[in-house]
Amino acid sequence: MSVLNICTYPDPVLKQKAVPVEKIDESLKGLIEDMLDTMYQAPGIGLAANQVGKPVRLIVFDVTPKDQPRNPRVLINPEIVCSEGSQSHEEGCLSVPDFYTEVKRCSKVTVRGLDAQGQPVEVEGEGLLAVVLQHEIDHLDGFLMLDRISALKRALYKKRRQKQLKSQDETG
Repeated sequence: MSVLNICTYPDPVLKQKAVPVEKIDESLKGLIEDMLDTMYQAPGIGLAANQVGKPVRLIVFDVTPKDQPRNPRVLINPEIVCSEGSQSHEEGCLSVPDFYTEVKRCSKVTVRGLDAQGQPVEVEGEGLLAVVLQHEIDHLDGFLMLDRISALKRALYKKRRQKQLKSQDETG
């Protein structure tokens, strides 16, 4: 098990657009395992590769309730091919520490990509799964949930985060 360092706002890698995965090799499979370990350790329900400093189009997620066995999912080169409806859901993000807010997203999405073995897959998501898919694919496109909220909320968070980082620098 290898837990990776999660990049946090304002790390520039979080604004990078991830590049498509060209080949599925042992290195990529190792990254998938490490990302799953990292996501569960955090704990989180989704993680995009650029959140661990690897700007490639890869996400892992698991929206299984905590009282049920884990069901980790992997999508390589995911793309939203269909979306409909609208919902607001409270979101948090491992790369945006100590911040939760309502974010408006589509209520249903269909995502195509490849599984960990390189086989084409299609995932249809509603509710929380739809939120997670959109949230993680946003990361791959260089967007944070901060980019989906009001300018005022974003400015307040950025100011608070700057204070946190400044106090960390002073203490440590």
